[in-house]
Amino acid sequence: MKVNRYLLGSTLVAALGAFLFGFDTAVISGATEALRHVFQLTSGQLGFTVASALIGTLAGSLAAGKPAELLGRKRTLMGLAVFYFVSALGCGFAWNWTALIVFRVIGGIAIGGTSVVSPMYIAEIAPPEARGRLVAVSQLNIVAGILAAYSSNYGITALLSSPMAAEGGASAAWRWMLGIVAVPAALFFLFVLHIPESPRWLVKRHRREEAREVLRKLGNEETERVLKEIVESLHEETVSTNERFFQRKYLRPILLALMVATFNQMSGINALIYYTADIFRMAGAKQASALFQSVILGLTSLVFTLVAMSVIDRFGRKRLLMIGAAGLAICLAITAYAFYNKIGGGWVLGSLMAYIAFFAFSQGSVIWVFLSEIFPNRVRARGQALGSFVHWFWCAIVSWTFPVIAEGSGGHAFSLFSSMMILQLLMVWKFLPETKGVSLEQIQHKLGIE
Repeated sequence: MKVNRYLLGSTLVAALGAFLFGFDTAVISGATEALRHVFQLTSGQLGFTVASALIGTLAGSLAAGKPAELLGRKRTLMGLAVFYFVSALGCGFAWNWTALIVFRVIGGIAIGGTSVVSPMYIAEIAPPEARGRLVAVSQLNIVAGILAAYSSNYGITALLSSPMAAEGGASAAWRWMLGIVAVPAALFFLFVLHIPESPRWLVKRHRREEAREVLRKLGNEETERVLKEIVESLHEETVSTNERFFQRKYLRPILLALMVATFNQMSGINALIYYTADIFRMAGAKQASALFQSVILGLTSLVFTLVAMSVIDRFGRKRLLMIGAAGLAICLAITAYAFYNKIGGGWVLGSLMAYIAFFAFSQGSVIWVFLSEIFPNRVRARGQALGSFVHWFWCAIVSWTFPVIAEGSGGHAFSLFSSMMILQLLMVWKFLPETKGVSLEQIQHKLGIE
């Protein structure tokens, strides 16, 4: 089946939520030094400031499943756009540290919700043969958002530090960095108004005619067969769509989601995203240089995410994760060695560029695809919420503790991340099933779930 314009357009709009996810996640990296100075923060308080968004993210990832089921994927995405907008304005105008924390928590709710709903929506409108690369558009937009945040931070700093800038402009740069997210948030809300509801959600709500029409518009050549598969997978006549999630028949997908989500964060990726400029400063770079090197990492991530999108439906999820785990373990070990031996920023930049390339090619592109497809239709929202919650739980732990651990030596943190990637390689090789090219309903049968 060809990917028609309606399907592609709906995918790109849903993935704008992921762009905001990436932008809002990474933009704090350029403001950490200013926040430390303005609010007189210790390393522990700075870690909490960065991780505070993750408190909201945990809540958002857990809570998003219910509105996505009750109100639909589309309305939930619209609500998340509002949260992004309020958070951005609040952070930009924050009058004290407490206000900043509160608005970062609100932004975190939006990030957590988006990590559940955007990939789930795309998986539910995508055909099996293109599902991997279409859901990976969500990851591409996360990466694009991260690059946009790094570039925005660098540009704002350069502009407000120039001789032509107004007096005191440089000291307000962090406010512009955090507040500018309001612009793409408003656009996201407007664009979501024009996408269709998920046909699988419509079937669950007994709105089959609407689901049939959406499937036709999305370009399904076998609309009736697809509709029948969806209906059968939901067991509408005999199985409650609100049945208990934590039960034996769902144990395998639950454990697989826990494994993939945990190891994604044990790679240390969000410590790098949140503290990019700090890491390069630790390696000896000046502030402007550190922000520019952050942009280089963002570009590297974007390029290799595009590469991953081109091969994920051919190579498969399992093979990409194994390649990535091996590459990440080596790159992280080199980074740790560079910090232990104080051999300069060039080594750190080189090893972290390779690290970002491996992560984007594997973990980054696979996690949201895998979480969106491993659970059956009738519990997908709850399964996706669980996987996202676990992902953000470990992200909060890593992000909060990283400044404290790195204060002794950055090598300690990177050594730990490297060892976790070796463990992941073994676990993926032993336990992960391949899901490429299989319909969501057939994956359910493949896992023995009736």
